[in-house]
Amino acid sequence: MIGHTGAIMTMGQGTIERISIKQKVNTKSSTQAELVGVDEPLSLILWSRMFAEAQGMRTKDNNLYQDTMSAIRMERYGKRSCTTRTRHINIRYFFIRAKVNSKEVSIE
Repeated sequence: MIGHTGAIMTMGQGTIERISIKQKVNTKSSTQAELVGVDEPLSLILWSRMFAEAQGMRTKDNNLYQDTMSAIRMERYGKRSCTTRTRHINIRYFFIRAKVNSKEVSIE
């Protein structure tokens, strides 16, 4: 399954960054496609926040809006929430979990 990733980063009431890319890896499930989709733009979003803060801007929480409950559970709880269908997912895609645990990103 080859997916496409889309992300929008806003500041105030305007869009400051938008991403629309074809995912670089084939995935076996929609849950894995969602995790890959979060992994790719997350580093850009975190870098942009650090850059804005370095310029003296105050930033609020980074909110990640996700529409798949199985992906949300995996992003929040990691391998504990895996089923037999999702155990094959690479640990690389749990970078988001580390950022959720450190409260740099929240998932809704």
